[in-house]
Amino acid sequence: MVTSVKLDDDLKMRIQQLADAKHRTAHWVMCEAIRTYVDSEEKKETFKQDAMKAWEEFQGNGKHITLAEADEWLAKLEAGEDAEIPECHD
Repeated sequence: MVTSVKLDDDLKMRIQQLADAKHRTAHWVMCEAIRTYVDSEEKKETFKQDAMKAWEEFQGNGKHITLAEADEWLAKLEAGEDAEIPECHD
């Protein structure tokens, strides 16, 4: 698909300089920039949707783990232990 994007002269120059430095085309630099941005925004949106789902589940059933339980679990993981996720409770 062909898409047209209007860029100011300064940005065009910066893209071309970067492309030259990387021994790539300006087209490659722009595609890579767009791909990186879209990947990042998709991850943010997924995180947001997961958080909203978790909040809705909590609102419905009140099940949770405490900060202390989460900290203990994460400390075990950080230490390289194969720790089970704490059980949610009321």
